[in-house]
This record gives sequence, C-alpha cells and structure tokens, in this order.
Amino acid sequence: MSDSTAHDVAHGADGHPTWRTYVVVGVILTAITAVEVAIFYIPSMAGMIVPVLLALSAIKFVIVVLWYMHLKFDSRVFSRVFFAPLFLAMLVVLGMIILFKVLPKYMI
Repeated sequence: MSDSTAHDVAHGADGHPTWRTYVVVGVILTAITAVEVAIFYIPSMAGMIVPVLLALSAIKFVIVVLWYMHLKFDSRVFSRVFFAPLFLAMLVVLGMIILFKVLPKYMI
C-alpha cells in the first residue's frame, strides 16, 4: 500500500480520522483510566501514587487534546496554546509537592 493510500485509509478522504480511530483512542483512554483506578488500590504504590497519577493524567490530556479536539490536524500554534499551560501547571504542582512534602522533612 502506498503512503497516500495508507493515509487515506487511516484518516478518511478529508484528512481527519475515521470512526475506527476514535474507537481505538477511546479504548486507550479507558485502559489508562482502568490503570489509574487499579493503582489507587495497590498498597505498595502509596509512595508513588501522586507522580504516577499525574503522569497518566497528562498522557490522557495530550491524547484528548490531539485527537478529540483535532489539534493533531491543526496549526502548531493551537497545540502550543494547550501544551504551554499543561507544562506550567505541572511545574506548579511539582513545586507544591516539593514545598509541602519534601522540604518539611529536611526542616525538622
């Protein structure tokens, strides 16, 4: 199959994904959500639960923004509008974790 034919099959005639692609993305998002719920109930993950859940949430955010909001097919400027605040929010959350969880251990 040539590159253009494979692209047309995966993305339809107008360049956007077909309904099968959305089903696959939905299954991936469901699987990530199931992993998030399972991690919450694993006692050995208690120390790592926040960073792992933050990472999985960021992955789900990126998937939703790219596929369901069609940013994968739009200009890169629109992608930067979404990914810059995500990066800033992650820095703020990590800063708060360090400030309130890590630093108090060293201040006593």
